[in-house]
Amino acid sequence: MSRSIAAPSPFRRRIAGAFLLAATLAAFPAYAADSGGTAQELRVGFVPGPYADEFKAGVEPQLRKKGYAIKYVEFSTGLEANQAVYRGEIVADVMQHKVYLKSYNDRNGTDLVGVVQVPTPPMGLYSNKHHSLADVKPGARVAVPNDPVNLERALKILQRIGWIRIKPNPNPVDVTERDVIANPAGIKIVPLESAQAPRALDDVDYAAIQGNFAIFSGHKLTDALALEEMTPPYINQVVVKASNRNARPTQDIVEAYQSPDFQRAIRSNRFYDGFRLPAYFGKE
Repeated sequence: MSRSIAAPSPFRRRIAGAFLLAATLAAFPAYAADSGGTAQELRVGFVPGPYADEFKAGVEPQLRKKGYAIKYVEFSTGLEANQAVYRGEIVADVMQHKVYLKSYNDRNGTDLVGVVQVPTPPMGLYSNKHHSLADVKPGARVAVPNDPVNLERALKILQRIGWIRIKPNPNPVDVTERDVIANPAGIKIVPLESAQAPRALDDVDYAAIQGNFAIFSGHKLTDALALEEMTPPYINQVVVKASNRNARPTQDIVEAYQSPDFQRAIRSNRFYDGFRLPAYFGKE
């Protein structure tokens, strides 16, 4: 069995801090009036990545015009963020795609729903040791996410570049390393938690890193040796509790994302080059 690479102590402290924050949030509603009583505060959750910046650039200004005050709540993992949404501690989170959300709901008996997709960076294959895919040699260690949904995405990248072959599996949540039926490159697959992948680059030959974690750790999409061919089910989305799907704050968030102002904010910033844009962006 491949050895997982342990997160260094600062990352563990980050996780501990997120749990403390989640516990503190339990005492507060997802949205409430601010101290002056004039603005409705919306608490929105994010994990490390570009989604809070997208929100600040193109969504928050529009919500402020409608009388909202925004509270950004950072979590270390999507599990914590979804728990906070379900418990009503935050009104929404922005960090997951449709396939992950279905898997989460199925496992936990929850009723979270996606309401609008957001610009999303694709997963990519990165390396600190090699400058080309052609450098791969038998025994090369390749880190991949250890959760089935994102493991499937990583394996599809490795299959597209010809390093492995995988058998068709219609259910992404059932994908495991056993779905690899051929390994002509002779690589050694190393599963580890997605957030650890950027830190593992000095210990492995290559790593398949989710776009948000790659960007958060300082990598550019153009640094990737291969990028996934991202399809709509894997574009991330704003997620709320089902009972809040038609609530006014939710509708205002959706309208802000789908507005021309948000699209201009994203298209005018070269940082978002290479992101997979939702269908409502249309064509330039």
